[in-house]
Amino acid sequence: MFSKRPPDSRPGAAPTRRNFLLASGAAVAAPLLWTRRASAAQRVVLRSSGGSYDEIRKKLIYEPFQKQTGIEVVVVAANIAKMLAMMKAGGGELDAIDVGADAVYQLEASGGLAPIPYDRFSFTRPDDIGAPYRRQYLVGNHVFSRVLGFNTAALPAGREPSSWADFWDTRNFPGARTLADMVTGAPDLEFALLADGVPMDKIYPIDLDRAFASLSKIRPSIPKFWDSGGLGAQMLADKQVVMGSIWNPRLEVMAKSGVPVKAQWNQNMIQLQSYALVKGARNMDAAVKLIDYCVSAEVQQRFSENYAGTGPVNTRAMNALPAALRDTVPGNPRLADKSFLLDPKWWADNRTVVNDRWSKWIVKA
Repeated sequence: MFSKRPPDSRPGAAPTRRNFLLASGAAVAAPLLWTRRASAAQRVVLRSSGGSYDEIRKKLIYEPFQKQTGIEVVVVAANIAKMLAMMKAGGGELDAIDVGADAVYQLEASGGLAPIPYDRFSFTRPDDIGAPYRRQYLVGNHVFSRVLGFNTAALPAGREPSSWADFWDTRNFPGARTLADMVTGAPDLEFALLADGVPMDKIYPIDLDRAFASLSKIRPSIPKFWDSGGLGAQMLADKQVVMGSIWNPRLEVMAKSGVPVKAQWNQNMIQLQSYALVKGARNMDAAVKLIDYCVSAEVQQRFSENYAGTGPVNTRAMNALPAALRDTVPGNPRLADKSFLLDPKWWADNRTVVNDRWSKWIVKA
């Protein structure tokens, strides 16, 4: 389906949670909070990101799930460091986790996760889940992409970029650009390699020397690396930059609000939001049932139709989407030869090394 699969092992909170940022596995501090303890049969405690994401999931997924099964979903916030500490201590209140795929690999390495029991699924036929999204310790929740976004007022039809090589071509495509900062968790090393001629199926393992040499070439045209999806989107909307890497849901929301922006889908990087189970969870049966429900075709289709820019991991859900929508979501068959999947295990294993390299490069570049 994609040009490369990563090796297997994988864009107002309620009083019981706090908002936090987790982009591609990078978390900022947030406490683990809830007001009630989980009861064994009727509740599942789920770590998630809070905010509008969980508000819409509550309406579209958690409330229908409770109505159908009698199981309440209690959503709480916890950063990766907090979860790792809990798992290393062999305890904690969490039953299941909704998080970026590379964070799952960090948690798996701690020994704190339980395998996904696909044979116990009843809402979902496991074979309907795309193979890149179905692993021993994680199952996909939904996908989104990091794309080359551009301002169509600055780069109208006939002058738009068609690849990351064009992004790096400042002679034929003049103007300021923006790329992701290290604080996002994953700077755009993959795009730097693509611009330098590396094929999509040869990106991993990332050649850091080559990637940073490529970044150095475009550095003079980057007034600021974006450190949040909101900042990257605002820079593009305000024409502070003519193009930049951006999460496709951000771009879609802007375009629908009348901002003159567009995505170049060629060489888009698919990222996976995932579910995992906590080893020794108090409410394991309920947690399995929730994950099973969430990846079912009906629920996957419902979420993609109502949460802009997200693609389902369930192939039946993808096929059931209205054609006009299906052709614009990440992971759809029409974009198969234009897409690659971010390797979450490579990032989980190498983020510390990349961070050290980035901190030295950014002050010299």
